[in-house]
Amino acid sequence: MSDSIQILETEADFAAATASGIVIVDFFATWCRPCRMQLSILETLASDLAGKAKIVKVDTDKLKDVAEKWGIQSIPTLFLLKDGQRVQQFVGVQQADILRSAVDQALK
Repeated sequence: MSDSIQILETEADFAAATASGIVIVDFFATWCRPCRMQLSILETLASDLAGKAKIVKVDTDKLKDVAEKWGIQSIPTLFLLKDGQRVQQFVGVQQADILRSAVDQALK
């Protein structure tokens, strides 16, 4: 996995990582095939977004409370957060150009 993608281990990690700036949050599970497809897309996108947005991953099996708090019902689900607030939500595998465009919109 790319060094610029962080897997969050605790609720405190989630709070700290998403408190400010633009963050793409990928809710996933290790057993989920579409989630693995999404990871490869995020890895290619990570270098494009350097300095603009962070990419973090939340394993819904390990951080069930975070997934429940955010209403995750299917995976992969991605959120675009700006200063801790949800700007957009995507369900299912998303292509890099869609996510890049969403980040660009959030930066305006």
